[in-house]
Amino acid sequence: MERVKCLIIGAGPAGYTAAIYAARAGLKPVMYTGMEPGGQLMITTDVENYPGFPEGIQGPEMMEKFKEQAARFDTDIRYETITKVDFSGEIKKVWSETGHEIHADTVIIATGASAKWLGLESEQRLMNQGVSACAVCDGFFFKGLEVAVVGGGDTAAEEALYLSKICPKVHMLVRRDQMRASKIMQERVKSTENIIIHWNTETEEVLGKDEVEGVRVVNNKTGEKTVLPVKAFFVAIGHKPNTEFLDGALETDSAGYIIVQPGTAKTSVEGVFAGGDVQDKVYRQAVTAAGTGCMAALEAERYLTEKGLA
Repeated sequence: MERVKCLIIGAGPAGYTAAIYAARAGLKPVMYTGMEPGGQLMITTDVENYPGFPEGIQGPEMMEKFKEQAARFDTDIRYETITKVDFSGEIKKVWSETGHEIHADTVIIATGASAKWLGLESEQRLMNQGVSACAVCDGFFFKGLEVAVVGGGDTAAEEALYLSKICPKVHMLVRRDQMRASKIMQERVKSTENIIIHWNTETEEVLGKDEVEGVRVVNNKTGEKTVLPVKAFFVAIGHKPNTEFLDGALETDSAGYIIVQPGTAKTSVEGVFAGGDVQDKVYRQAVTAAGTGCMAALEAERYLTEKGLA
């Protein structure tokens, strides 16, 4: 068993930012990266919307810089996964995959959320070659080109509307004969002339060898197959927050996202904080994740000071 002042679970923009702030505050943070160090940016190529990189930067390179900065201030980075927690007492108990037990005065959870995929081989093969789960992140690269969005909820509607402003034609592929999106979002999509909704439509294959050259879809009512000449394929069927390991230790919403007090990173348990996509299902951007990671670290430091533990 080991005792630490600040334990950070997760190593994306939120986790690394929290580590930088916590380390500079003298909290000697210990970070457990989990299975995907760097988070979703590790499967992102060009990042052009993060301040400070006017020429853009590759996602993995950006995360390496985050890691180097956290390590520079002596963050103890461990490449293991946390599998179990017990937040019932003032001292937070956490166990790693190897069975190591950590007692922490504060815990920052920054495990992120994973995009849901259709499960197609072609979808995975063409990842970052025209296949993306974030139109706000990658849509700009396909400005002026014909694109497709798969999904029928609010996320898909938002992605389609965003793309409709920069692309001449947006194909929206909806599996059923109706959308799950809120009424106002449906109305906006339907009233946008360059968004074409394909009802009862499922994706059979994303076409292309080295980049997206089209998508073959099938109407699940008639069986009719069609090839759409798109240059990008955006999957917007939702995200899944990485909170299974908590096993009910914190209050979450119906989708599993950690609930924080408005305007803070405070969770339902005193001394436990959350930053990044694990508690944000609205913005889901690297810059907002970093911001909430900063908030979590500052609040952890304040908590420790108030308790006389800093």
